[in-house]
Amino acid sequence: MADIGVGLIGYGLGGRAFHAPYIAITRGMALRAVVSRDAAKVHADLPGMRVVSSVEALLSEPGIDLVVVSSPDALHAEHALAALEAGKHVVIDKPFATTLADARRVADRAEASGLMLTVFHNRRWDADFLTLRRLIAAGTLGEIVQFESRFDRWRPELAAVWKEARTGGSWLDLGPHLVDQALQLFGMPSAIDADFATLRAGAPASDYFHVVLRYPRRRVILHASKLVADHRLRFAVHGTQGSWIKHGIDPQEAATLAGERPGSGTWGFDGNNGMLTVPGKSEPVPFPNARGDYCMFWSALAAAIRGEEPNPVPAGDALAVMEVLEAAHAAGAAT
Repeated sequence: MADIGVGLIGYGLGGRAFHAPYIAITRGMALRAVVSRDAAKVHADLPGMRVVSSVEALLSEPGIDLVVVSSPDALHAEHALAALEAGKHVVIDKPFATTLADARRVADRAEASGLMLTVFHNRRWDADFLTLRRLIAAGTLGEIVQFESRFDRWRPELAAVWKEARTGGSWLDLGPHLVDQALQLFGMPSAIDADFATLRAGAPASDYFHVVLRYPRRRVILHASKLVADHRLRFAVHGTQGSWIKHGIDPQEAATLAGERPGSGTWGFDGNNGMLTVPGKSEPVPFPNARGDYCMFWSALAAAIRGEEPNPVPAGDALAVMEVLEAAHAAGAAT
């Protein structure tokens, strides 16, 4: 069977660390062209790669079946719609779009066209999240009553990049990861409380959020700040039969940026095991992490395009994330 030809729009962090390396090792996929204004940067990683200067040029390239949209957030909907109009399957980097209305337009167009549309919610395949899913499914923690998920950073200096001023600030940057994971575990909340702030002097967009998803017998806390020197805490999960506390972030992004090949050696191994506390036992004990693997998204997508497996992240899942993102933003603006 012929390879699925892939065109990549954008070669920033997303294109370099989350897309190109995985496409290269996914059986049945072939990266055939990249949209970038810096061909030298692309060729430093991908010698001989076809580099074009516009989305229009990419869509006219022969042999492109799938387009990966890794452009700035505000262009996601525009680029995805153009790719769908050209008859291409589409992967959109998170966030799906900057508004729920735009996300719905893209989803409706894909459905009408019969084309595959998926959103790159790769954090479903983090080592610690896979571990947590197993713990919850096994009933080890009992009924979850409090769930805290954090993406804190220590970035006191402002960087001269578009991401610092992105629409929605940190909430539209990191929030999609945290929301998607929460919805995968618990479904849609009944209500949302939200607090957004700009804590760094001169920051052009909010760099702090604290969002609480309310469920009848559970509170889900999603939090991020760029002024946290001790930013090790990733998860704090408390249930009726125990607690699980996890420090450190999944290592796959850092490994890719360091030049490691996805899927090789100890890929996806997170040595920062969470600590499990069970009532009646005197000390917390390490609970071994599952192995993370973003390759699973790409292999599942290739199979889905061939009609062999379901879409790894259906558009409906991503629209639910957008609903929560917008509802939280509205709740934060009202307080």
